[in-house]
Amino acid sequence: MRIGLLGTGPWAQRVHAPVLAAHPGIEFAGVWGRRPEAAAELGGRYGVPVHADLDRLLADVDAVSIAVPPTVQADLAVRAAEAGRHLLLDKPVALTVADARRVVEAAEAHRVASVVFFTLRFGGEQLPWIEEQAAVGGWFTGRSDWFGSVFAPDSTSPYAASPWREEKGALWDVGPHALSVLLPVIGDATSVTAVAGPLDTIHLVLRHVGGASSTLGLSLTTPVAGGGTGMELRGESGTVQLPARGEGPIAAFHRALDALATAARTGEPHPCSAAFGLRTVEILAAAERSLATGTTVEV
Repeated sequence: MRIGLLGTGPWAQRVHAPVLAAHPGIEFAGVWGRRPEAAAELGGRYGVPVHADLDRLLADVDAVSIAVPPTVQADLAVRAAEAGRHLLLDKPVALTVADARRVVEAAEAHRVASVVFFTLRFGGEQLPWIEEQAAVGGWFTGRSDWFGSVFAPDSTSPYAASPWREEKGALWDVGPHALSVLLPVIGDATSVTAVAGPLDTIHLVLRHVGGASSTLGLSLTTPVAGGGTGMELRGESGTVQLPARGEGPIAAFHRALDALATAARTGEPHPCSAAFGLRTVEILAAAERSLATGTTVEV
């Protein structure tokens, strides 16, 4: 599969580009970016063509790996799907339900495969754990904490200069990760209630089909010493916890590329397709409405 990279920022440089260059079943076929000088530097580093014209890149690849802010991802994804190119998307798919739905509709209309890179859904220990707990069932409640320190005073995060993260906060940055793990295990959400915590911190209470409930703690401003992630489930089989992340996103991205290739070859939608990405955006948008109105919102 020939894949072109759309994007030149920290995520593209740290994860997308090195994996596209190293993956044995992928040909890293080109780079396009909104900043031509950054695209030239990144393409030169890996010896791949640099395209100033996005249509030229789309004409030369089978799929695109998109590493741009969610404010612009939807337009690029629709354009790529209309050109018949498979989609490896980042989370969140978009920042509005309407934009996320456009991506899904374009992928379906042009019969292209799509995978959204929720990192834990492609984790070496986390993926089998998620599948196992979903098969066990009988969960009464779940808890998922994502306390990041991107904007903490002593943070050294390369993503602290991200305007969309600063504007939208933890709900839209780490919220998709929490939902990507909870929903396949406990079931789809039926309602959400949101309460503000300190700074950008937000707490969500979800009701799920079948009656289970879950709580999410999300933050990008947690003090570095107090940050961390975790997930716990309680139910008929007892209490279980999500395995700690022992590997970085590089290994997970290799698996996401494999998943896209399989979906493209078989025509079978992946569980983390654009449609699932849309569902997470619907829940996040409902949480935003809940926070603004002080009410529980049906989803």
